[in-house]
Amino acid sequence: MEDIIINNLDYPVLTVSTFLPMAGALIILFLKRGPFIKWFALATTVATFIVSLPIYKHFDKTTYKMQFAEIYSWIPTWNINYKVGVDGISVLFIILVTILSILCVSVSWKAIKEKTKEFYISLLIMETAMIGIFVSLNMFLFYLFWELTLIPMFLLIGVWGGPQRIYAALKFVLFMLAGSVLMLVGIIVLYYAGGKTFDILELSKVNYPAGTQLWLFLAFFAAFAVKMPMFPFHTWLPDAHTEAPTAGSVILAGILLKMGAYGFLRFSFPMFPHAVNVLFIPLLILSVTAIIYGAYVTLMQKDMKRLIAYSSVSHMGFVTLGLFTLNQNGIEGGILQMINHGVITGALFLCVGMIYERTHSRMIEDYGGLSKTVPVFIVFFSIFTLAAIGLPGMNAFVGEFLIISG
Repeated sequence: MEDIIINNLDYPVLTVSTFLPMAGALIILFLKRGPFIKWFALATTVATFIVSLPIYKHFDKTTYKMQFAEIYSWIPTWNINYKVGVDGISVLFIILVTILSILCVSVSWKAIKEKTKEFYISLLIMETAMIGIFVSLNMFLFYLFWELTLIPMFLLIGVWGGPQRIYAALKFVLFMLAGSVLMLVGIIVLYYAGGKTFDILELSKVNYPAGTQLWLFLAFFAAFAVKMPMFPFHTWLPDAHTEAPTAGSVILAGILLKMGAYGFLRFSFPMFPHAVNVLFIPLLILSVTAIIYGAYVTLMQKDMKRLIAYSSVSHMGFVTLGLFTLNQNGIEGGILQMINHGVITGALFLCVGMIYERTHSRMIEDYGGLSKTVPVFIVFFSIFTLAAIGLPGMNAFVGEFLIISG
């Protein structure tokens, strides 16, 4: 209990922030089809953002402890508690999730014309799953939220996506499940090796044998590397981004890719330090390869969405490069780059979605002359593009500078 600070607000802020979107989705389920559903979905995401603001406002930046913690008995037979809390890393992602969720509902207002009820239900369930991942302090709860993200994202791509949506959705799910199965095996091993507990903070205190650490690291690495995705586990990403609706692309780029890096920080580093020290050189090589490979393949793209998707492979290579430097500058730069990439790439996909609604094309060659027809749009798109390449003065520059200096 010395590693946590119990929630001292008047209401369970983390639980409310996590499950408010799910409650909104359940209410929409019983509403009649019509424009009111859009307004209700938007109101739910805005309410979630407002409810989550006290987390950031009252967050104590002077302590390493988990804050706003809530602990309730859940499944006593297996020693499973409902335990949530936030630290300096997860608090940033909660705010990012709530902001991007509002934008996803807004950008889908006119773009989604069929099965709107099911679409907004999927979006709200997705928001609950994403917030749940970042607040979970119980391995069992974390895994439930981790798997919950697959269902709505599969539907977003497979139902409301482009012509090749079924192929892209199945490829996404198969890649995710392959990694998740290995992580599940790792979680079960941790449960028995750590004294039959799923408590993440308690499991982080156990000194596992070197061989066990290595195998457990690889089991979790499979899930996190696919989710980011690290090279060479990235092949699902371009198809998913290309076929997903704009809201799906924003969620993928803005949040889902960060979950893998968050997993490294939350599990791999504190639980398997020996394995990290043994494997960090090969992982740095993979990271540099991802940066160079992603950049070269990006230059060859003619589809704007695929271009941004491959650039994400390069950017996430910077994130893992920073994390596996294993020093303060590198890790801080990696975390900052995660947030920056979520903002920048989410904005770029929103811009591409806006143009696609008007031109019905994602081909770069069809975007000529936009500066004359939509000059304000081009100004903002140029700013986001310059930020993506790490121009000094832009937000991505700070993260990349810290990573390189690390």
